[in-house]
Amino acid sequence: MAQTVEEIMTRDPRTVNGSDTVTDAARLMRDSDIGDVIVVDDGQVSGIVTDRDIVIRGVAEGRDPDSTEVSDVHTASVETIEPDASVDDAVSLMREKDIRRLPVAKNGRPVGIVSLGDLAVEREPDSALADISAASPDQ
Repeated sequence: MAQTVEEIMTRDPRTVNGSDTVTDAARLMRDSDIGDVIVVDDGQVSGIVTDRDIVIRGVAEGRDPDSTEVSDVHTASVETIEPDASVDDAVSLMREKDIRRLPVAKNGRPVGIVSLGDLAVEREPDSALADISAASPDQ
């Protein structure tokens, strides 16, 4: 069983700048088959934007995705965790803060991301969430 966040995180997280457009973020998500990207400012984690953020805070509000900046729809108060932290620490933080995706940062720079699915695959491999998370992406 994995002991550290680094052992279960998804490496090489996709990132955007806060000044990038919502369209840029959505295309990156589409092309990478992911539902979130980490927002950076000068290479440091400054937030996260999810496909749901784009829909709820952007599209549903009638914002033009080609001119709306990611900083207008992202979550700025984002928690991060170091790669050498324990998996138990990640579980506790995600439970305490009620978050589904946790950016992994080393000295403030994104190096990975841990999702509920990653934790399910690691801790409850026979669960429905683990099955869904481990499945190949739909194309």
